[in-house]
Amino acid sequence: MRISSKGQVTIPQAIREQAGLHPNCEVQFRLVGEQVVLEKIDGQAEQRGEEALMRLRGHRPRQGLSTEAILALCRGEV
Repeated sequence: MRISSKGQVTIPQAIREQAGLHPNCEVQFRLVGEQVVLEKIDGQAEQRGEEALMRLRGHRPRQGLSTEAILALCRGEV
């Protein structure tokens, strides 16, 4: 396996599956002696979901929010 000119490397699918690394999963790199360790940062998806719910809780469904407005709230654009 080689590192690209942009510093990128592909993690093999079997390793991603075993480690639970999914698209948009947050990871961090650490140096342990002379080894580079890749670690998954747990709870990221839960935190994003909680933040979206907190933004939505201030709005009642009866207010007639459009799909675009709800998505904008979920993305933090409002």
